[in-house]
Amino acid sequence: MNRKEILSKKKRIVIKVGTTTITYEETGNINLDKLEKFVRILINLRNQGREVIVVSSGAVGVGRMALGLDHRPETEAEKQACAAVGQGRLMMIYEKLFNEYSQLTAQVLLTKESITNTECRKNACQTFDELLRMQVVPIVNENDAISVDELAYGNFGDNDTLAANVAELVGADLLILMSDIEGMYTADPKNNPNARFIHTVAEIDEDLERMAGGSSSDFGTGGMATKVNAAKIVTGAGADMIIANGDSIYTINDIMAGKKVGTLFLSKQHGEEMENELAPERAQFRRQVKRLKKLEESAEGEV
Repeated sequence: MNRKEILSKKKRIVIKVGTTTITYEETGNINLDKLEKFVRILINLRNQGREVIVVSSGAVGVGRMALGLDHRPETEAEKQACAAVGQGRLMMIYEKLFNEYSQLTAQVLLTKESITNTECRKNACQTFDELLRMQVVPIVNENDAISVDELAYGNFGDNDTLAANVAELVGADLLILMSDIEGMYTADPKNNPNARFIHTVAEIDEDLERMAGGSSSDFGTGGMATKVNAAKIVTGAGADMIIANGDSIYTINDIMAGKKVGTLFLSKQHGEEMENELAPERAQFRRQVKRLKKLEESAEGEV
């Protein structure tokens, strides 16, 4: 079984869009053009007979800009206030865009208790199943605007982890994390020119976890370590996960077409059928280019 065959069979898909994917980096404001394209892609997936659940970042960033803050929230109360303002604004935009296609949406705000508490988990699962049965697109975010008992339940901390928990909760067979990175490398490509891109991960082991570093932008949170932890949750639940760059929202179409885009983390079942796949070493290509250039210069000298 190859990548295209695996992805073509996906029926229940969770797609997480990061803050940097749906906002302008310079201002933190919503990128309406990209968000509109994203909604159109989701509608098309539904037209293909697939179920889609959106985990959307951006509420805190949207609220922050609406409140005129020029810095990331520094206190929990400030973050909660930004989330309370931004959540309504973000959902209003989603509803307006989906309404153009007569598609109903539902806002689902979760806390860690929703996942870890048995009764809450059961209710959340029933809600998602019923929404999907009714042909509604759930739009999920963590309920940052309310306080939770972190000693008893903790919090998600980032939407990568939230998306992974949602995928596990609803029994999704694919999670797509749209972020500001291409995928996973064997090392930080900014610091190591010999870093190799990882196309496919058949199994998450200690070596792979050591490769994961941490990073965050001014408007978003979550680095590679959180994404690998998310992949452990998803693959452990029997689903596959892809990390891809959200610069072009049409990357989602490429993923579903089975193109070699992003890093694919395989479930245990699919991991037994496929192997890890890495891109060739960059140094190898550089040597080849230098060798060819020398041969061309030698040939020109002889002429």
